[in-house]
This record gives sequence, C-alpha cells and structure tokens, in this order.
Amino acid sequence: MKIGIVCYPTFGGSGVVATELGIALADRGHEIHFITYKQPVRLELLSHNVHFHEVSVPDYALFHYQPYELALSSKLVDMVKLHKIELLHVHYAIPHAYAGYMAKQMLASENIHIPMVTTLHGTDITLVGNHPFYKPAVTFSINNSDVVTSVSQSLKDDTLRLFDIKKEIHVVPNFIDVVKHVNPFTECQRDLMAKPNERIITHISNFRPVKRITDIIEIFDRVQKEVPSKLLMVGEGPEKEKAEALCIAKGIENKVVFLGNSNEIDKILCFSDLFLLPSEKESFGLAALEAMVCGVPVISSNTGGLSEVNQHGFSGYLSDVGNVEEMAVNAVSILKDSEVLAKYKKQAREAAMKFDTKNIVPLYEEVYRIASNKVS
Repeated sequence: MKIGIVCYPTFGGSGVVATELGIALADRGHEIHFITYKQPVRLELLSHNVHFHEVSVPDYALFHYQPYELALSSKLVDMVKLHKIELLHVHYAIPHAYAGYMAKQMLASENIHIPMVTTLHGTDITLVGNHPFYKPAVTFSINNSDVVTSVSQSLKDDTLRLFDIKKEIHVVPNFIDVVKHVNPFTECQRDLMAKPNERIITHISNFRPVKRITDIIEIFDRVQKEVPSKLLMVGEGPEKEKAEALCIAKGIENKVVFLGNSNEIDKILCFSDLFLLPSEKESFGLAALEAMVCGVPVISSNTGGLSEVNQHGFSGYLSDVGNVEEMAVNAVSILKDSEVLAKYKKQAREAAMKFDTKNIVPLYEEVYRIASNKVS
C-alpha cells in the first residue's frame, strides 16, 4: 500500500512514533511518503520504500502568521496525485487532521477518494484541542476522519469526555522495536557518565511544565542522600533554567548533568539504572517504554496512560502526581540493593516486550484495511 504520513518532525513522542511506524511499514513492503515541513529527526535514511516531501510555506506579507494548514493541504493533494498515494495517516489532531480533511475534499472534487486515519497522541487533545478556539475544528476533524485511533485507553477516555465524538476510537498503543535495543555498548563506556559506585538516574523530555521538571530534582536530591547517584537530564525546554537553579540552591549541581537534546538516547539508557517520569499528564509515556526496553525500571506518576505501560511493583512504581517523597522512597528501594536492581531491570524489559513493533504494526495495517473499506 502507498501511505502518506503527516506528523511533526521533532523529538516529541508523536513525531517519533509516526516516523518509527513509517519505517516499520516500509520494512513490511509498504511505500511510505512522509509529508511535513522538515525531515523527521528519526528518519535517518531514505530508500525506495521511504520518501520525504517538504511542505514549504511561502512568506507573504499579508499574513501575520503564515498559513501552514493551507500549504499542507495543498501539498497533500499534489503528493496523492503524483505518487498515487492510497491512504493518509495523520498524527496529531491539530493541524494535521484538519488539513487532511481539506485535502480529502479537494481530491473528491476530482473524483479521487482517499481514506484518512487520524491518530491522537495526547497534548493535541488534553491541552491544545480543548481550547475554546480550537475545539469546534478538532471535533469536526475527528468526526470526519475515516478511522480514529488513540495511543492509550486513557487518551480515548479523555477524548470522549472532552469532545462530542461520533466516531469509534480504536486504541492502538505506541510501540518500540525490541531488536534495535539490544545493548551494543561495553561496560567501560559507563565510566564516562558516572563513578563505578554511583547509580545513574535519567530523565528525558521536552522540559515543559507538564513534565514537572523540578519534581525530578526534588526526587533525586532525596535519593542521592541515600544512594550515591548521578542524574542525567536529557532535553531542552522552558523549565530547564528553573531546574538548574534548584540544583545550585540544593548544592547538587555537580551531581546533575544537563545534556540537552541528544541523538544517543540508546547509549544513555543502556547505562541508566532508573528512569524518572513524574509528569502531570502523559497520554502514553513513550519515554518510559524506551527506558524499559533498555532494561531501566521506571518511577513515574500514576496519570494518563502511564499505568498501561509501567507495571506497579514489576517494571517500577507509580505514585500520585507531586508525591516526590514516595517516589524517592520507591527509587531508593530499587537502587540500594544490586540484586533488587537486577531483578527490576529484567522485569522492565519483560514488560516492554508486549509493545514490540511486530505486535503493534499489524494493528495499524488492520486499521488501514478498515479505513480503505469505508471509501471503496
């Protein structure tokens, strides 16, 4: 099948999942066309089965904000006609589902009928989509998609609660390629990150307020008093300066390393002993899954879809949002004993196995079949 994928080409979860999905589909023989404003960060190699088409937005003085939705919908029409694309899969309700719907209407006027699958990822629903300015457009776009999926049951429940949705929503969880995460690194490389007697604790995100970055510092401060540890903070965002200031205030700045955005996530995780994700809200928790598949247990908040990923008492622990004291106690219980840590590392990887690419990608292929039947 020839599939057009629309996503944000950034480090965020939706872009990562969309890109990995396209690569996995190409490996299964589909022809994939990524259509967005920049080549996705995880899309390293193009091939005869994987193509990238850039959406350019002309700079026109009349517009205070350049109309990306208009440029995207026009590009979709052109690419569908040029490459005979058979299905559109748009990730994120705003603006992609809206632009996809407009493209479908333009194509229909030329008697070209193409199905559209919309995948909801989280902030497009819980933060952006629920804004009064956008709510009518999001509701309309979802209801006029041929098939709608969400990455967790929690997100599906939120969508049905916040919007007047007439469509069935299929839950297709995020996934990870287990084979790609076999540890290729040697133990001596771990010394680049921490001393031999130190545990390595990691957090990876976009450092937005919803990630509760200062909670991570509070948790780590408590942990390092009990267990010699180093904290690796991976990512960039608006809460970074506040977190750095808190480290200085607590006198632990020499134990916390801010690495910025990194393309070596696998290397960082394979040497990590614990992953912290105390978010206010997570529609799924892809960062937790990426940690778990590398054998890293997770201490997380019990919010959104995290309980569908992180198994309490098995792959890590769940706590109420903001309960940094309990999170720290749970972290210490895993880290202080090497045998306990080894057990949780093994169990974390086991829990991640059910989200393996080979189990999830066929679910999307079934969704495509359903969508295609609706317009055939």
